[in-house]
Amino acid sequence: MLDNVPKVTKNLLVINILVFIATIFGEEPMTRVFALFYPASPYFHWWQYITHMFMHGGFWHIFFNMYTLFIFGSVVERIIGDRKFLILYFVCGLGAAALHTGVEWLQAQSYIDGIAKGSQKAMQAYSMLKMTPTVGASGAIYGLLIAYAMLFPNAKLTLIFPPITLSAKWWVIIFAVIELVTGVTGMQAGVAHFAHLGGMLFGFLLIRYWRRKGTLFPNTYTY
Repeated sequence: MLDNVPKVTKNLLVINILVFIATIFGEEPMTRVFALFYPASPYFHWWQYITHMFMHGGFWHIFFNMYTLFIFGSVVERIIGDRKFLILYFVCGLGAAALHTGVEWLQAQSYIDGIAKGSQKAMQAYSMLKMTPTVGASGAIYGLLIAYAMLFPNAKLTLIFPPITLSAKWWVIIFAVIELVTGVTGMQAGVAHFAHLGGMLFGFLLIRYWRRKGTLFPNTYTY
């Protein structure tokens, strides 16, 4: 099944699946060491900015991420080449983690101000923030989605449910708006919405940068 999948996409799929299997047998130590914790947490390590991208919180979490990687990553890698695709994937993943950490920092400042005023609720919230791990490849995946939409803006995509067909460019705009609204309002707790937005932002900037330099495609002939 993976014979026709480009090598970087294939290796990312394999690594994610292997890490997920390892997590099933050792969830607590795997999460403590490899999930991303807020820098003020006693569990934080610098490498978590990379390793959290290969951790997932359950079967459906990894299934949808890997399905999207398989479908869209394969296409994007074939178009821009394996080297740029690998750079794109990690830049989006790291950018997602950076924006997520930035939002956590803003939350932490609010909690610290509350603690200074003697708020027990703020103290509990700050403690929870420091002890809450972040896992998933979604930031990198959202970066791949916007890369696909920039390469094929008019490609028609149909959701499984609801079965609505729209151009790729409209789908990513809708996804971005949903993530922004749910992130700001806190309507869907337990999801790192700003990490998704960070992945999209860095994916957009990187594809735009390569396109403006004229180096987006690996084989370009001039005459």
